[in-house]
Amino acid sequence: MQSTILSVGLFALLMSLVSATALTYKISANEKACFFAAPEKQGSKIAFYFAVQSGGSFDINYEVTGPGDKVILDGEKERQGDFVFTANEVGEYKFCFDNDMSTYSEKFVDFEIAVEDEVRAQLPSKQGSSPEQTTGLEESIYKVSGQLSTIARNQKYFRTRENRNFSTVRSTEGRIINFSIVQCSMMVCMGALQVFVVRFFFQGARKGYV
Repeated sequence: MQSTILSVGLFALLMSLVSATALTYKISANEKACFFAAPEKQGSKIAFYFAVQSGGSFDINYEVTGPGDKVILDGEKERQGDFVFTANEVGEYKFCFDNDMSTYSEKFVDFEIAVEDEVRAQLPSKQGSSPEQTTGLEESIYKVSGQLSTIARNQKYFRTRENRNFSTVRSTEGRIINFSIVQCSMMVCMGALQVFVVRFFFQGARKGYV
């Protein structure tokens, strides 16, 4: 019973040390959208993940800048990215997406910004529990937390693949329908042209007999 209470308490304290923002944002053509995070402590870990779900060629320009507009990460025409860096300065960090390469295509981007302190939560000492038991329980909690993070990342990856495949299927379906319409129109035009040519020959032959 005591170990269960300690586990719940440590997990709650661990979650309180991590602040995260997960969003899906629609970026219009020629639009630049920026989002901000402000770690309160120097040395905090900042995790940045994004994936283009639909629109255009599934690519986007991105840029991450720190205090003083110092460029930390940047890239052009990237489909997705997963980065972790250390905030060496306390201040405002800016995460921008730029869709200026598209003239009319809007894009949906899934992204997550997580700020985590490096300081580990410590279990309170309890009577009747040895330090070895406390350390083992703490390591188990952190291991479970890491596995949950891995599962969440895998789910995001498969969701991105599913959305991209669905968009490809929908695009292919539209192209097949357009090709079928063009093919039917060409068949109708060819049939009308053949009828016109046959009628022209028969009319010419009648005039020759007269």
